[in-house]
Amino acid sequence: MKKEIWFGLSIMAAVVLAAILLLPPFAEMTNGHLGLFMLALVVVAIMLGFPTAFTLMGMGMVFAYIAYRSQNPSLAVDQTLDLMVQRAYSVMSNDVLISIPLFVFMGYLIERANLIEKLFKSMHLATARVPGSLAVATIITCAIFATATGIVGAVVTLMGLLALPAMLRAGYSVQLSAGAITAGGCLGILIPPSVMLIVYGATAGVSVVKLYAGAFFPGIMLATLYVVYVVIVAKWKPHLAPPMSAEDRRVPLPAFAQVVSTTVSDKVLPGLVGALKGKRNASVPMRELLNHMVIALLPLVSVALIMGAIFLKVTAPLPVEEVSGVVAMGGSLENSSEAESAGGLAEPEDEGGLKPPPAEEAPVAMGQAAEAPPAAEPVPAPAPVAAVPAAPAEPVVAQERLPAPASFWVALASAAVALAIFYAYFSFAQLEIFKMLLGSFFPLALMILAVLGSIVFGLATPTEAAAMGSMGGLLLAAAYRRLNMAVLRESVYLTAKTSAMVCWLFVGSSIFSAAFALLGGQELINQWVLGMNLTPVEFMILAQVVIFLLGWPLEWTEIIVIFMPIFIPLLPHFGIDPLFFGLLVALNLQTAFLSPPVAMAAFYLKGVSPPQVTLNQIFAGMLPFMAIQVFAIFLLYQFPAIGLWLPETLYK
Repeated sequence: MKKEIWFGLSIMAAVVLAAILLLPPFAEMTNGHLGLFMLALVVVAIMLGFPTAFTLMGMGMVFAYIAYRSQNPSLAVDQTLDLMVQRAYSVMSNDVLISIPLFVFMGYLIERANLIEKLFKSMHLATARVPGSLAVATIITCAIFATATGIVGAVVTLMGLLALPAMLRAGYSVQLSAGAITAGGCLGILIPPSVMLIVYGATAGVSVVKLYAGAFFPGIMLATLYVVYVVIVAKWKPHLAPPMSAEDRRVPLPAFAQVVSTTVSDKVLPGLVGALKGKRNASVPMRELLNHMVIALLPLVSVALIMGAIFLKVTAPLPVEEVSGVVAMGGSLENSSEAESAGGLAEPEDEGGLKPPPAEEAPVAMGQAAEAPPAAEPVPAPAPVAAVPAAPAEPVVAQERLPAPASFWVALASAAVALAIFYAYFSFAQLEIFKMLLGSFFPLALMILAVLGSIVFGLATPTEAAAMGSMGGLLLAAAYRRLNMAVLRESVYLTAKTSAMVCWLFVGSSIFSAAFALLGGQELINQWVLGMNLTPVEFMILAQVVIFLLGWPLEWTEIIVIFMPIFIPLLPHFGIDPLFFGLLVALNLQTAFLSPPVAMAAFYLKGVSPPQVTLNQIFAGMLPFMAIQVFAIFLLYQFPAIGLWLPETLYK
């Protein structure tokens, strides 16, 4: 522990030393330099352990008073208090932040529904033949559960209690086990519905809906890279992740499955069909056979429903525009048989109608007599227009459906081949694993997809979808018989505690940003960055390197609320989309939980790990996954379509 303390103290000393060397002497300091000094003080105070929200608030008020006092000392106190009230009210009236307590409440309910143990066991059996199956199942379970809860500490703690002892008993390396748990548990702050994306959207003024759509594929990409790394390590160095034995992969079968698999077939569909037709399995209950036949056919029914919905979508006829009775602009309906047949209004005949007004006379000079204007001629009333009966409406002709594109038939054929291969090897042991997934994975995945789908496809706002997710969490907890007054009371209490922390954090950040701008710190940084004549690529690299380094001493909340208001005003100058910048930042901020000395995921895992697992081993296991995160940032920057394709497709 002594090394970590010295490391943290050395970083704080480096911040203070840099502030002393880079800032001018105190006598020559301007307000802008005071703003930079305030920024350095806030970083050091947070690293010393002071509460982030109240540190930001206190520093902001002190330096705002200094800024106002330099302008008008008599009004400095009143202006500072007015600033505090206005900033607090602006945070309270922000509609985007309403979804945070609802998503947090959903996470706490799902955490207490005791789904993670069943999910991990079913994933472990489903990936039994994959190299490093325990670590792979850990990453997938962490990703799914972290996505549902969004609470990194809870996921890492629960998986540390559940997966770490299992991996250590199986002979897995301590470093690989710790890295898989901590990296997988942090995916919840990236994959939607993520509280971090809501905080960034509220800070940067970016649509949370677009952020959710953009972060979906980068999150899946990062989780896939984790799995690929584990598989490569397990194949390259099998002693770090030994394969499962045949005994461990064995799934116990129920009595009816043992009878059918030995007397008819060990494959599900032939065995169940044969048992239904023949009389030799009279001892097997018919109801049991029919129930399992329905379960076995669920993949086929799901694919059929999905492909049917896609077929109806791609072959839907184009909408017909109503053009009857519409006249092109500039055209006139004359008093003719065509006009009458069209059912339009005939233009009145010109019988002494309105004439153009007389030309305007020159102004009369002073002293000259002005002639009386001529009397206006009477204007006859226009002739009445006879009502023309409307033409009878044409019968509506049913539109023919469009032909399905070739890509649909290719996808349908591919799905049919995949289903044929699946059912050809679908055994009763795999049916038991599928039933376990039905009871743990699919309810959770269905709820997550319903929440995300309603947001991404515009069916509900993030706040409305969060309310749906909270109701889904209640239903899941009730379905697993975990919903009682104690669980509900604890979830509400923790939600209120977390929401209050986020609210005060936003208030403190808002006051701090206002004081920083009042002192001229933002303008000073803008001038410094623009004076470097950076290209957009160089600025992007500089910003990501700064955020990566900030992830070592600070958590993601401090980085978002303190430093994003500094970077965001510079984006228009370099022509960088705030949405794309936010996706890069979201990937980059994964390092905030995996980088010492404030690597909270490591401390969460250390708190529940066996005594022989040291903090240095956990840090060493997290470093390869940090390198994977940097590689993921590079991939996203080189191929922006990974994050921008979905929002551009959905919200053109």
